Amino acid sequence: MTPHAKIDAIVETYLSVADAAAPGLIEGLYLEGSAALDDYRPDTSDVDFVAVTAAAPPIELLERIHADLGAHPFEGVYLTWDDLRRGPSDLGVRPCAHAGKLNPRGGVGPITWHTLARHGVTCRGPKPGEFDIWSDPAALAAWTDDNLDRYWRRLVTRAARPISPWGLASLGGYATVWIVTGVSRLHYTLVTGELTSKTGAARHALEVFPERWHRVVNEALRLREDDSAQPSLGSLVAGLGEHFGTPRRSLYGSPFERRRDVLAFADQAIIAAHEVYAAR
Repeated sequence: MTPHAKIDAIVETYLSVADAAAPGLIEGLYLEGSAALDDYRPDTSDVDFVAVTAAAPPIELLERIHADLGAHPFEGVYLTWDDLRRGPSDLGVRPCAHAGKLNPRGGVGPITWHTLARHGVTCRGPKPGEFDIWSDPAALAAWTDDNLDRYWRRLVTRAARPISPWGLASLGGYATVWIVTGVSRLHYTLVTGELTSKTGAARHALEVFPERWHRVVNEALRLREDDSAQPSLGSLVAGLGEHFGTPRRSLYGSPFERRRDVLAFADQAIIAAHEVYAAR
């Protein structure tokens, strides 16, 4: 059993499709992400998976499986048992499912290995702890520190340009949750060596960052718990009304004011996280 009936249904559908297309192909299936970290939100969370095969499967076969699966929010990576023993550093690319499609050249990072080892939910195959999974806390910390600039700093820079896709998206609730909790999760990992969910990261931020930032963190928590902020134009437009309705639901008077704090908090959290890593 998984943490939610909707996850059970998605997993059952996936295994049915995969087993029909290639019996015996999926030897292990594990959940990571929000489903494994006790933070699954049925309306806004993806179901993140690690599918394990004996050998690298044909890309055409995986493409057919995910085409038959359709638009289920089932996203993850295909690895072999040997990949799990070796770790990500020299694997290169691996097939990844995202947004209902298969990317044959997806990137992999140590977060997947460490989440699986520490929190993975078993849907098929032996349980984590019953097989070898690579683990290297120093490599996890180094990857996390690099990701602060390689992904998050670049994203914040794009979101700071008002007339740009991320500049517009950052006016909405989805980007507020994504950015505020995203940089906070990396800060948490560098401080503790552990992994946490979006909600856990926001609570961590309330504990370690000055009160100046509590409003934007609480706004991200509110949106996360409300389970309505999605990466779509419709969600963006609907969410704008939260600033002006009666009673006003947002902690901010305007989306522009909120975006300012989201980006400023992200900047400070990135700097603080780098300082934690440098002091190790």
